[in-house]
Amino acid sequence: MGALLVGIKPISASEVEPFPIRVTTKRMPFIKHYGDVSAMDGGKIEPVDIITFGSPCQDMSIAGKRSGLGAERSSLFYESRAENHGHPSPT
Repeated sequence: MGALLVGIKPISASEVEPFPIRVTTKRMPFIKHYGDVSAMDGGKIEPVDIITFGSPCQDMSIAGKRSGLGAERSSLFYESRAENHGHPSPT
């Protein structure tokens, strides 16, 4: 939502939880949903100028076991499947 406020149009998202997908679909129907980021092929995604992401934080939270980035949920932090593979984005 913040990107929209400053004139940046999001074009895609990767999410697996049904509720966030419904919210995004309702508020930004123009966004393409790719599903599970760990199953994405970066070479099949259109080139972009900005990539943002978030990762589950349960494994780092003081409310959890504080297992760190290598734990089951937070290891998603290391997934980077949206590389542009050398393709310049359109200007």
